[in-house]
Amino acid sequence: MVAGAAIALASPDFTLEWTHSVEKIEWREDWRVTGNRLHLTRAAVKGSGAGMEPGPGAVLQDGWWVWAPDLPPQPELLLAASGATVSSWHLCDGQRCHDLGKDPGKPVAVRPCPAG
Repeated sequence: MVAGAAIALASPDFTLEWTHSVEKIEWREDWRVTGNRLHLTRAAVKGSGAGMEPGPGAVLQDGWWVWAPDLPPQPELLLAASGATVSSWHLCDGQRCHDLGKDPGKPVAVRPCPAG
C-alpha cells in the first residue's frame, strides 16, 4: 500500500532496496509472492557494519555480499516511514519501480492481495 492505495505488481517477483539509515550501506532483497505469503529468496548487502553482517554462506558478487536467507514465508512486510532516513524503500517488479515510505507517516505494509 502507498498512502492508502494498493500497488499491483507486474510479476510475483519483486526487489526491495534501501540504504541503511545509520551505516549508509545499501541493501537489496529479492522476494516472491507465493499464495498469500512473501518468500525472501535472496539478500545482498554492499558492505558490513554494526549488526549488518552478511548472512551465512554469503559470497562476494560484483561488490555485493549475496546469500539465501533462511526465513520462513511472511504474511506481510512492514516498512518504517519516518521520513528521517537516508532513503525511501525502493520496490521494483521488473517493469516499474515505486518509492515507499519517503515521507513521515505510518509504516507501509507490503502484502499479497487475495486472488480473484
